Amino acid sequence: MSQISPTTQAPDQYRVGNFVVRVSPREDGCPVLSVAHSADTGRAIWESPSGVPFLAAAEGKETIRVFGRPEGVYEITDRVLRQSDRQTIDTIALEDRALILRGHLEGRDLTTAYRFTLRPVSENQLQFQADVEGPGAKGLNRLYLRCASFRDERVYGFGQQLTFFDNKGHLVPILVQEHGVGRGLPVITQLVNVTHSRAGGNPFMTEAPAPHYITTKLRSVFLENYEYSEFDLRRPDRIEIKLFSNTLTGRILHGRTPLELIEEYTAYAGRMRRLPDWVHEGAIVGLQGGTDLVRQKLATLDRAGVPLAGVWIQDWCGRRVTADGSRLWWNWQLDETYYPGWSDLVSELGRRNVRVLTYINPFFANDPGHDSQFKEAEKAGFLVKRADGTPYMNRNRGFAAGMVDLSNLKAREWVKGIIKNELIARGGSSGWMADFGEALPFDSSLSGGSDPAVWHNRYAEQWAAVNREAIEEAGRGDIVFFSRSGFTRSPASSTLFWLGDQLQTWDEYDGIKTALTGLLSGGVSGFSLLHSDVGGYGAAVLKLGGVTLPVVVRSKELLMRWEELNAFTCLLRTHEGLLPLDSAQFDSDAETLSHFARMAKLYKALGFYRKALVDEAARTGHPVVRHPFLEFPEDPNTFDLRYQFLLGSELMVAPVLDSGKTSVSLYLPKGQWVNLWTATRTDNPSGEWVTVPAPLGQPAVFYREGSEIGERLRSILRSEGI
Repeated sequence: MSQISPTTQAPDQYRVGNFVVRVSPREDGCPVLSVAHSADTGRAIWESPSGVPFLAAAEGKETIRVFGRPEGVYEITDRVLRQSDRQTIDTIALEDRALILRGHLEGRDLTTAYRFTLRPVSENQLQFQADVEGPGAKGLNRLYLRCASFRDERVYGFGQQLTFFDNKGHLVPILVQEHGVGRGLPVITQLVNVTHSRAGGNPFMTEAPAPHYITTKLRSVFLENYEYSEFDLRRPDRIEIKLFSNTLTGRILHGRTPLELIEEYTAYAGRMRRLPDWVHEGAIVGLQGGTDLVRQKLATLDRAGVPLAGVWIQDWCGRRVTADGSRLWWNWQLDETYYPGWSDLVSELGRRNVRVLTYINPFFANDPGHDSQFKEAEKAGFLVKRADGTPYMNRNRGFAAGMVDLSNLKAREWVKGIIKNELIARGGSSGWMADFGEALPFDSSLSGGSDPAVWHNRYAEQWAAVNREAIEEAGRGDIVFFSRSGFTRSPASSTLFWLGDQLQTWDEYDGIKTALTGLLSGGVSGFSLLHSDVGGYGAAVLKLGGVTLPVVVRSKELLMRWEELNAFTCLLRTHEGLLPLDSAQFDSDAETLSHFARMAKLYKALGFYRKALVDEAARTGHPVVRHPFLEFPEDPNTFDLRYQFLLGSELMVAPVLDSGKTSVSLYLPKGQWVNLWTATRTDNPSGEWVTVPAPLGQPAVFYREGSEIGERLRSILRSEGI
């Protein structure tokens, strides 16, 4: 161990594993800390901002309110009672490969000792941990870490962010919650707030956040904590991380490219497994309404020549009618009255190599006649409880439900048994939507005294883990479930993610544009296999005097353009939506059916390439759908791109995201690019914006000159007549 007093020496440099840490004490009490990697000592991969302490502590009192129907939208306000504004470094010690800085944090009515530890955990990952200690630490429950930033530095990540890809200039809360309905869309958001208990939401709400970012300066930081945190990017010179805890732990990453940084991050967060081959054989079509109606729809799909990988029947357990539309019973058992001959249907589809998918969530409803599992869970003590020991009932519109307590090991085994017995064995499911996971109450009582403030974000990870364990215990590596909620380490468990319930609109608040933003943002934070509901989910109508007036319902055009977007993602999966009878469907008319068949064939044609990409994702964590910055980090013209993407490294896609448009403008980086549909070549010596036709059925797609992938895809499409 070596120890010095930095107040009496010049700036010092320390070798900590492969990292170089420089400490520059200052007379104004704001020490400057910087971290570089030994492979590039001239570039700081993390540094503290000048003129402010890089570490601060506070005592706060939070108020947490829950809204929405179903409940799952949160408002967290914090009243800071006292906070430090000065920092000293009193000693620096090298001990057991770690650099330990000790000093004091001071402010009005606050003086506490702290310890800041930097420890290498791999060649390219430096773990940091901040703790307050000693008598002065009593009552302190907030920690702040301040990271330097450049004014022109873009900041990406934070999980599945749906509105902004670059979050510079914003305050980003890291909390698993419903993403809202409207999210700021004028009129709609206000109406939802009035009718659905403030469920409208805002641009920073997401079901799958992550306390993680990557910048255009190739800096990357993430927290290991589960407690609520905020990343404040509103000042141009810094990123301030605020954590609701007295211990802050995270990592600083080194990488020479954005994709290398993603590799490092996903080495911790976990990487998504390879998708089974059957997924690539065609579309997964959402059907419901009982056996006869499903068979009718299947006959329509067959006549149109739609290649099918699966049929997703979410109402396999029966359904109720509420003021919001058709909802499920939330009792996870096959309803053989609603679906007579279910096993025959599953078997027939299996002989055609078409899989059946179903639905589950972690809630259990207590409606008479549909409450057998609720009663079983209540009796065994498997539900999340209130302080008085009664089940904590999540309020929905027209019914309520209890949430399984995943901190209870016996409850985990019980719900896994439901998945294995009801969904897999009896239901014949080859996959399902693993919905929800965002609504664990902060004031609930959990098994063994577990802290709900820690478990709230963790619950999303554990819900995915329970589903993963169930399919592994059943010996069914061919099963795919898709998750809505998630947190840092969810990719290690979930087989797929989808982006929640977008509105059936074109807008950038909660419509099709947010689906693309979520794909790009989530991919940066390890959610490498992502897709969205084709056409969106949320819809609304107004009924006056027997006349139904559409408020939010998808048009044919929106449906078809969304199919074009999703054909270039991990999954082409349709959803009838909240109000199926009012929204355009794949079989609404001959045009929609023909277009859907074309996109399903396109999706299948991409299977050879998509398989390679999901293999790459399993090995490296690289997203299948990529923001152009990830492949062209030295081209600043890519930094602010919003509505185009790369499928892997080979295909540049610019979907039509505006009503009435039949052309798009997109940026092609330096090089030669070939139009997929026309074979027209564009030579860009320095990068160029181009405008190209994009009629229905031909979204703008380019591949690099000489790309074997591009040429093979053109050949397949030509042979398929599309």
